[in-house]
Amino acid sequence: MKFTDGYWLNKPGVQFCRAVQVRDVQVEKGRVTVYAADLEVTDRGQTLNRPLLTIRFSSPKPDVLRVEAVHFAGTARKEPRFGVQDEHCELETEQTEDEIRITSGKLTAVLSRSRFRVRYFFDGRLLTATADRPLAYVTAPWGEFMLEQLGLDIGEKLYGLGERFTPFVKNGQTVDLWNADGGTSSDLAYKNVPFYLSNRGYGVFVNSTDRVSYEIASETVSCVQFSVPGQRLEYMVVGGENMKGALQNYTALTGRPALPPAWSFGLWLTTSFTTQYDEKTVNSFVDGMAERNIPLRVFHFDCFWMKEYEWCNFEWDPEVFSDVRGMLARLKRKGLNICVWINPYIAQKSALFEEGMRNGYFLKRPNGDVWQWDLWQAGMAIVDFTNPAACDWYCGKLQKLIDLGVDSFKTDFGERIPTDVLYFDGSDPAMMHNYYTQLYNRTVFGLLRKNFGENNAVLFARSATAGGQQYPVHWGGDCAAKYSSMAESLRGGLSLCLSGFGFWSHDISGFESTATPDLYKRWTAFGLLSTHSRLHGSGSYRVPWLFDSEAVDVLRFFTELKCRLMPYLYSMACATHETGLPCMRAMVLEFPDDRTCEVLDQQYMLGDSLLVAPVFREDGTAEYYLPKGKWTHLLSNEVVDGGTWLKGRYDYFSLPLFVRPNTILALGKNDQKPDYDYSDGLTLHLFELSGTEPVCTEIVNQDGSPLLRAEAERIGNQVTLRWKGKTTNLRVLLRNVPKVSDLSGATEETTNLGTLLTVDPSCSHLTFTLEKRSSSAAD
Repeated sequence: MKFTDGYWLNKPGVQFCRAVQVRDVQVEKGRVTVYAADLEVTDRGQTLNRPLLTIRFSSPKPDVLRVEAVHFAGTARKEPRFGVQDEHCELETEQTEDEIRITSGKLTAVLSRSRFRVRYFFDGRLLTATADRPLAYVTAPWGEFMLEQLGLDIGEKLYGLGERFTPFVKNGQTVDLWNADGGTSSDLAYKNVPFYLSNRGYGVFVNSTDRVSYEIASETVSCVQFSVPGQRLEYMVVGGENMKGALQNYTALTGRPALPPAWSFGLWLTTSFTTQYDEKTVNSFVDGMAERNIPLRVFHFDCFWMKEYEWCNFEWDPEVFSDVRGMLARLKRKGLNICVWINPYIAQKSALFEEGMRNGYFLKRPNGDVWQWDLWQAGMAIVDFTNPAACDWYCGKLQKLIDLGVDSFKTDFGERIPTDVLYFDGSDPAMMHNYYTQLYNRTVFGLLRKNFGENNAVLFARSATAGGQQYPVHWGGDCAAKYSSMAESLRGGLSLCLSGFGFWSHDISGFESTATPDLYKRWTAFGLLSTHSRLHGSGSYRVPWLFDSEAVDVLRFFTELKCRLMPYLYSMACATHETGLPCMRAMVLEFPDDRTCEVLDQQYMLGDSLLVAPVFREDGTAEYYLPKGKWTHLLSNEVVDGGTWLKGRYDYFSLPLFVRPNTILALGKNDQKPDYDYSDGLTLHLFELSGTEPVCTEIVNQDGSPLLRAEAERIGNQVTLRWKGKTTNLRVLLRNVPKVSDLSGATEETTNLGTLLTVDPSCSHLTFTLEKRSSSAAD
């Protein structure tokens, strides 16, 4: 939201009350309060008939400083607010004649005692500072606002703010955070998060569920400005050693992602949206996948499992499904988990409408009427999740589905939430618009966790806001069947994963329209190399044999590959759960010192060791960047020197999929399911051991407990590999190593990928010497 007309003038009717002069400072144990006048006071008369801003510093977590700025403190504090984990940390303060230093952990705010100015340092490194035109209370013809401006360094780039499909680097953009059902091709977003992450290794979280508006190097090109309606502004500067550190501190504040069950990482197939289906059709899909040896793990029933005009009544359409319990049991015997589509809306024709209206479970208009409209469902009402009784009622309907055999819910919608309504708990409707989805997903996720336990609950959610990462998984919404939409989906996912979210998916081959066979196959590779993988569409089925015979082979190939990668992927998922770092990572997060990586949005790291660059062109050409080092293509075994851009043409069974140098990559032997015993038949692939530092990997069980820890160290040409934990039939593959010597404790054989060592079951370590490579191989 812009308030100025260029740098010198304000827009008509706009007035600023800025924090200009520090008039008083009060230092207490857990907070520092500053009183700032809006002008340089030179005589007592200037203290009359003028505003005074109250600015308070505190710390909810180490390395995080909270700033609360208030114009009129007597205005009611509106609800809801984000539930941050507040430890009420003590502050260290140091005062001199000119400034006050306020410290939490390694993060320090240096406050000038005269003219209001704050500089933020992390371990002595300057992060950002209030701009020349800092904190202000603003009156405008369209409302009252509080705003802040923080300076941007030369070359500084900002990321995040939720799942945004606009350019990946947010500099130059105006961003208004207001959840909307806008697809993937506009500046609207399903998932708005008031947190941005800087490539300078810090983040800023605006703790408001209201419409936060950002001007990022736009209204004032050397600053980021954020504003909120009303008399109060609260934001937090989140420090870190680097971008990863800041993201970890942010998720410690707003909640870490839950650990999804291992089965959810397998292939999901849906009935699609408006297609016709019954048990016979469903079985034709499921059996067709089995007949073609394509590992399918989850089947999802989309909207029309319920009768049309009755969404949601949570009853299977009796005209289509005559034996629901038996059908679900038969599908489960085929090794499938079951997901069904839901939303928080109750149509007037639904049998639940009268019950919900009678008991006060729906949002109401100010006159007491149930809020209704015809958009999406005829006469639909919206469940009020601020009412505990409504939550219990809603969960009671879902519990019956779980009792029938449902394992997961696709929590669709939750964005088009009106503001001319009353909530049961008195929440402010404007502040509930974005936050509604948090209550919705939390309610459903809580029910699943109650039924299936920790690490066994999973949603497939579309809308979200800050903190929503606690209830995975989220998918990218309604994309189109075209390459540009595939790229914008990835861009949105990478932005979301720099906003605290750990797991993300998308509709393979696009939701709207039907992909060409070419696009279907390219998107399949991308989809199976995302954390979660779902075939879904609108008006047509997404089973591969409807595209061409090669699509069947491509889907099988990448699904099997993902299953073999599960020991690695699930360990990365556990790391996401523990640290808050995403499984799908923008290149800048993993390589913050590589300037080229700062703008890359058409490739990503899957975990910390795999680089993925989807193919976005019909001719099969991919252009991608490899950071410095010797990278190994996982499939072809080609070794490539990084630090440069590369270009190549790939068939449908390949894409740029490179393993980071100095990596131990754990692959399993099972290519038919994601949830198998990772300890049985594990193969440790060793890539380009540099000898500069030891490299390790950790494999976990499906409950997140440790299974195996392996560490390799290279000194000269001698390698020592140690491991601890339970394994059966452990093997080690030395990628691109044609021969070793001085080997004991294992048998050796030469393969087209390198030297394969089959380990003696009694061994807990191996030592061997790498023989010199041939001149044609990369060293």
